[in-house]
Amino acid sequence: MDMEVYFPGNLRVNADYAGFTIETDQAKEEGGDASAPEPFTLFLASIGTCAGVYVLYFCRERNIDTEGIRLRLSFTRNEKKHMIEKIDIRILLPDGFPEKYRDTVVRIAGMCSVKKHLFDPPEFDIRAVPADAV
Repeated sequence: MDMEVYFPGNLRVNADYAGFTIETDQAKEEGGDASAPEPFTLFLASIGTCAGVYVLYFCRERNIDTEGIRLRLSFTRNEKKHMIEKIDIRILLPDGFPEKYRDTVVRIAGMCSVKKHLFDPPEFDIRAVPADAV
């Protein structure tokens, strides 16, 4: 399945995929309108939400109430490289979460497929082609 990326105006860059439009924009201080998250923010959010899906499935399979469970991500940036060098994920568990599953839920969150792609990245093939050749 293909994803179509296009430019709807100013510094917005959107992607259409599987019937959804994913909107991005740049911050006002970068010349954007701040009308949507920046692309890198979506990348970071995909890590957190992916880990969250794994936690959600784990809890559902065990009939554990997910109310009050949250994941909090924090990032350490290497200012010289302008790259994130560490991502901390804290799974905030409410009172009553079964103690016997605390370590397991951490391991399950770490199985996130987005995270796995960082350790075994895909190959990129980027080419410019005539629009009618696609």
